[in-house]
Amino acid sequence: MRRSIDDYPFQASDYPPDYEEDELTPISWAVGICDDYADAEPRVMLTFEEVGRAGQGLVGHLSPDIARRLRVAIRDALAEIGQDVGA
Repeated sequence: MRRSIDDYPFQASDYPPDYEEDELTPISWAVGICDDYADAEPRVMLTFEEVGRAGQGLVGHLSPDIARRLRVAIRDALAEIGQDVGA
């Protein structure tokens, strides 16, 4: 089973002006789920790809515990920069 949950194509407005000079790589991300493993356990797939290099990105296959840890880390980072952490 494979299922796409959400994806975000890079927008130039996502980065500060002149991001090319700051050597920031424009990336897109996608989140999905799959159970393509010998143990048949579902995992969260997190993909990052550089714009213009489709199919050459990094794909993490996260167990539920690691996916929750990532969710907490993102929430904490948002709080640290003074942003609403959402629900």
